[in-house]
Amino acid sequence: MGIGFRELIIILLIALVLFGAKRLRSIGSDLGGAMRGFRQAVASDEDETDDARLAADAGKQTADARQKQKSA
Repeated sequence: MGIGFRELIIILLIALVLFGAKRLRSIGSDLGGAMRGFRQAVASDEDETDDARLAADAGKQTADARQKQKSA
């Protein structure tokens, strides 16, 4: 069981009464900025991980090539 449409509307109305329209816009904006920053940090971390894997693979290929040259 999740939150239905009726419950969501009631929660939003209570939040509107408690915080006011201006404060809700500010809260929404701050929350959106935080989510955007989190997504960018995750994407950046994934890029760094991919770069590290590529560098490790390239180093392994170089080492394999050197080993083949020595044995030849």
